[in-house]
Amino acid sequence: MTTCDDRIAVCLPSHDRAIDITAETCPMTYVCTRLALDAMQIGQVLLVRLRGSEPLSNVPRAATDQGHDVLDQIDLDDGSAVLVIKKG
Repeated sequence: MTTCDDRIAVCLPSHDRAIDITAETCPMTYVCTRLALDAMQIGQVLLVRLRGSEPLSNVPRAATDQGHDVLDQIDLDDGSAVLVIKKG
């Protein structure tokens, strides 16, 4: 099941939790992501909305290094992106 978010004009994949870290800078981008993942069950899906080349590089790499699966990256028209991460 997908959900459509009119605020960002995109349909998002089914997920268990979503966070917006577009206002954060590294290293807080992954700290926020890790805290969200730590509160979730294995197999649940987290959507992370972020902005900037450094978070787009660091957050997926750190999530993978921690044993999670980055399933997709959805680039949005406003320059941000949504990472789809499955907790490992």
